Amino acid sequence: MQRVAIFGGGVAGLSAAHELCERGFAVEVFEKKPLFGGKARSLSVPGTATGARRDLPGEHGFRFFPGFYRHLPDTMSRIPFGAGTSVADNLTHATRILLARTGAPPIDLPARLPRDTQDWTIALHAMLTGIGIPDDEVLYFIERLLVLLTTCPKRRLREYEGISWWNFIGAATRSLPYQTMLAQGLTRSLVALRAEEGSTRTVGYTLLQLFAGIISPDGFDRLLTGPTSEVWIGPWVEYLKSRNVVFHSGAMAVSFGLSAAGVDGVVVETAAGRGTVRADYYLAALPVEVMSPLISPDVAKGAPSLAGIGRLEKRWMNGIQFYLRTDVPLGYGHTVYTGSPWALTSISQKQFWTNAPLEDFGTGTVGGILSVDISEWEKPGVLFGKPANACTADEIAKDVWAQLKLHLNIGAGIVIDDSNLLSWFLDPDIEFPNQSGVSNQEPLLVNTINSLQYRPDAVTEIPNLFLASDYVRTFTDVACMEAANEAARRAVNGILARSGSSASVTLWPLKEPDVFAPFREYDQVRLSLGLPHASFAL
Repeated sequence: MQRVAIFGGGVAGLSAAHELCERGFAVEVFEKKPLFGGKARSLSVPGTATGARRDLPGEHGFRFFPGFYRHLPDTMSRIPFGAGTSVADNLTHATRILLARTGAPPIDLPARLPRDTQDWTIALHAMLTGIGIPDDEVLYFIERLLVLLTTCPKRRLREYEGISWWNFIGAATRSLPYQTMLAQGLTRSLVALRAEEGSTRTVGYTLLQLFAGIISPDGFDRLLTGPTSEVWIGPWVEYLKSRNVVFHSGAMAVSFGLSAAGVDGVVVETAAGRGTVRADYYLAALPVEVMSPLISPDVAKGAPSLAGIGRLEKRWMNGIQFYLRTDVPLGYGHTVYTGSPWALTSISQKQFWTNAPLEDFGTGTVGGILSVDISEWEKPGVLFGKPANACTADEIAKDVWAQLKLHLNIGAGIVIDDSNLLSWFLDPDIEFPNQSGVSNQEPLLVNTINSLQYRPDAVTEIPNLFLASDYVRTFTDVACMEAANEAARRAVNGILARSGSSASVTLWPLKEPDVFAPFREYDQVRLSLGLPHASFAL
C-alpha cells in the first residue's frame, strides 16, 4: 500500500485525505494545531459551561456555502452523520440578504429566485424603492457584467488579470452608493477582497457566480445547522479515522529534504522533538503564509513554480461572536453592513442552528448569537479612531458593537441594545503579544491584480510533491473552502496519475449561461485579430 503524508489538517488536507483513503492509500495527516479543520473549525469558549452543558461555541468566522460550491458539498455528502444521513444534510438554505445602512432603513433582498408572494413582495419593494444608485450607473454596471459574460477565457487572463475591479466598473467617478454597494459590496464583505486591488478576473467572475445564485431556485447561500465542528468537522475526522487515516496534532512541518528522485523526507517538530516523516508521496496542504518559508533554494530549484508564492498578498478576515440574552434574528441569511469602516457582515445563528439548541451551551441563558466577520482591519473605526489591527481585544469588541448599532438602530427603532449583550468572543487567532501591536495567526489570501503568475498548480515539478491550498490554481479562483477542496482533488488526481492508477476525482468548472457562449466565441475571434471586446451600449 502506497503511503501519503499530508501536512496541514484544514479543509484542503482533510479533503485530500478523504479522496486518498477511499482509493486505497495509507494516509497520515500532520497538523501543528491541537484541532483539525483549519479556518473552518469551531472552538469552545473555555470555562463558560455549567452543569451538563457545553462551553459556548466560537468560530474563526461564520461558515458560508455559496450556491456555486460543488466540490465541497459533494465531499460533505460522503461524510456520515447519524443513521442514513450525511453532513451535507446539515446545510440549510438562507432566503434573505439584509443590507443594513447608517441613517436609513435596511434593504431586505431575496437570496433566491422569488418563489412565493413574500419573496416577490420583497424583491419588488427593493427594486421600486431603490438603493440610492442613479439609474444611469445601474445600467453601466449591468453593461460591465455583460462584458464579463461575453469575454473569452483568453482575454480574461490576458487583460482582466491586470485590471482592478474598481477601475473595470469605473467606480472612481461614480456615486458613493455605487462605490459602497457595487464596487465594495458583497464580494468585499464575503471574501475580504478590496475592489481597488482585486483583479477583475477574480472579483468579477466570483461576483457573477454569487449573482447567479441569487437568481437560481436553490438560492445564493447555505449555512450550517450548528457549530461547524459539531455538524461537520468532527464527524469528518471520525469518518477518516474509521478509514484508517492517522492523525498527528501538534506536528509542524519544518523543512523538506530533497534527493535526485524528489522529496525524501519532511522534518516535523512535535513536543517530543524533531523527526523525519517518510512516504511515497508528500502533499503540502498548508496556507500560503506557512508554506512560503518552507520553499528553500533547493525546493525552488526543483519546483520553480513555487518560487513566487511569497509574493502573494494576504489580508485579515476574522470573526467575533456576541452572545445575547434575547435573540435578534435579523434577516434569514447574511446581513451586510454597507459602508461600515471595518466591512462587517453577520449571521444571527439561532434561527439556523436546529441541531444545536442554545440552551445546551454555557449557563443556558444565551438566547441568541450574532456571529460577525471583520474584513477590514486597516481603517479607523468609529469609537477610538484606530484601525482594528491597532486596537485591544476589548476595543475591537466595543467598536464592532458600535458599528452594528449605527447600522441597525435607525431612528427610534432599537434592534440591538447594550443591555441585551451578555459577552463576546474574538477569534483567538487574533493575538496581542505586547502593547505595540496585534498579530493574526491565520490571515486570508487575496488575489490582487497580476498575482496569478505566482500561483502554482497542484502538481509540482518535483515528482512526489503536491499542493492543496486555496492559493493553488483552480476553477474556484478565490480564497475559500471550495477552492481548498478543489485543489485537494487536483493534487489527488496528480498522485493517482503518478502512481499508475486510472482512477480520478471529479472536477467541475464554474457554470456560465450557455446563451452567452456564441458571444464568447466571437470575442475569441476578435482577440485573435487584435481587436478589443465589442462592448455593449445600454
